[in-house]
Amino acid sequence: MKDKTHPKFYNCKVFHNGEVVMEVGSTSPELHVEVWSGSHPFFTGKQAFVDAAGRVEKFQRKFQGNYFKGKK
Repeated sequence: MKDKTHPKFYNCKVFHNGEVVMEVGSTSPELHVEVWSGSHPFFTGKQAFVDAAGRVEKFQRKFQGNYFKGKK
């Protein structure tokens, strides 16, 4: 095999909210993630509140009235 063709391999530490949640093999020494299987509602079975309030109302306000009448 040729020398120096493969990247350096690390025992990578994966951080979530500042704490190590797992160790994996990677080409980078550490990873910082926002979502992992221990915090995602699909895997934990707990419902997390996602702030979507106001999006429907904002959409309705934007497209109410004569919005499409001037577009031709």
